[in-house]
Amino acid sequence: MSNEGSSDSDLEDVAVGEIRSQLAELEATVDDDAERREVRDVISLVDRLPEPSVSETIRKFTRRDIAEATVGAIIISIPMLVEDGVFDIAAYLLSTPALFLVNATFVVLMAISLLYFADFREVIVNRPIFGLVPRRLAGVLVVAFLTAAFTMTLWGRIDWANPSVALARISVVWTVASFGAALGDILPGESSGTDINDELEELGERLGIGDEEGRF
Repeated sequence: MSNEGSSDSDLEDVAVGEIRSQLAELEATVDDDAERREVRDVISLVDRLPEPSVSETIRKFTRRDIAEATVGAIIISIPMLVEDGVFDIAAYLLSTPALFLVNATFVVLMAISLLYFADFREVIVNRPIFGLVPRRLAGVLVVAFLTAAFTMTLWGRIDWANPSVALARISVVWTVASFGAALGDILPGESSGTDINDELEELGERLGIGDEEGRF
């Protein structure tokens, strides 16, 4: 699991920015028009350097990531929504309640592995909740669960008259949906937009809640 420390990609971004800054300073100091044109040509060349189409390092967690996780969860879980085998698995989980905890632990561990240890992207943990729970991990798991609950309810695959059975069936689809949500989140690379941490911090300031350290 990567932390806030610097990465190779970060160093490359800093290096390019430093080059641009130094060239701009050089342009301002040279007196000869020909030399100034040469500096401008070099700046133009640097500005035209191709940017990687997909960032290898992911730091921000944005609303776009939430949308991508939702799409990934839906795409991966659709086959489970039409399979009656979900009912059999749910009945088995209900027969041994301890398996609910085992299954939930399995889902969390697999999500952690996909997000932080699989060799897809380098995902950096940024301002975890209470300094412990990564917001991306929590977001992916919650999105997957809500997506599973919504689609199963929408398609009439669960009956909320029996909540325990409904939750058991949702947990089965949630297991698969969480994998899709994790992959849908990280495979496109880092998303543009405002980090959800900053949005939550701003919302907390407006409501007069939260803390200065951004732990929640």
